[in-house]
Amino acid sequence: MRKTEAPDYRYLAELAREARRHVLKMIHAAGSGHPGGSLSSLDVLVTLYFHEMRHDPKNPDDPDRDRFILSKGHGVPALYTVMAMSGYFDVSLLQTLRKLDSPLQGHPDKRKLPALEASTGSLGQGLSIGIGMALALKLDGRDARVYVMLGDGECDEGQVWEAAMFAGNRGAQLNNLCAIVDANGAQLDGYTKDIMPLEPFADKWRAFNWNVLEIDGHSYPEIVEAFQKARACKTAPTVIIARTVKGKGVSFMEAAGAKYHGVAPTDEELERALAELEAE
Repeated sequence: MRKTEAPDYRYLAELAREARRHVLKMIHAAGSGHPGGSLSSLDVLVTLYFHEMRHDPKNPDDPDRDRFILSKGHGVPALYTVMAMSGYFDVSLLQTLRKLDSPLQGHPDKRKLPALEASTGSLGQGLSIGIGMALALKLDGRDARVYVMLGDGECDEGQVWEAAMFAGNRGAQLNNLCAIVDANGAQLDGYTKDIMPLEPFADKWRAFNWNVLEIDGHSYPEIVEAFQKARACKTAPTVIIARTVKGKGVSFMEAAGAKYHGVAPTDEELERALAELEAE
């Protein structure tokens, strides 16, 4: 599905607007979930699935496919949505989020949904999994790439930095690895700057010999350009620090910081949010 022609930014934006509606409806139907970090990551995910990644929903086990791992597993409503919109399963299944026996569990579960690349949710582990996949692809002589999305709060985990140190030390051997940090500035208990300050965040990755790119994670030209630069870098793994807004697209969620990290919208909040997105 990877497209080499110039991206249609308006098309990507409309897809993301539709995806945000799905995310809000499915979390509301479940009565639980994580809207804030799902909404903040959607512009990057839409660009990955509808422009950047080489993948085929009709052949999800293609050995030459690009891989995507959602390390911040609680943001999985966004991933389920872009997968459904891409054609991996029917969009109507989104309304079964977190229901018993549904393949759409509250965190990615590959046993339930085999099209996923990995089961995640214990924060900090996704980058290590991605490193293993990227190294295996190189050993197999395949030119596929591996993308791993982390949260900035997740980067409090020591395993993230152990993995970052290992990958940077491998240099060109892991130039097929691209980490993306959904840096929305908030986590479960509040703002990241108050809980465990990460700055100078980019310099930390540079110190581990990564190719570091910082972008506005809601600007499609910047997102597309960052993926192009990551693909062009042959000497090191790349990390894209995407500065985003928690609850993006819904004004009262954007203004609330960590409040909507793990709280489903009420009936009235859902109506307000959908009206905002419709009027966009």
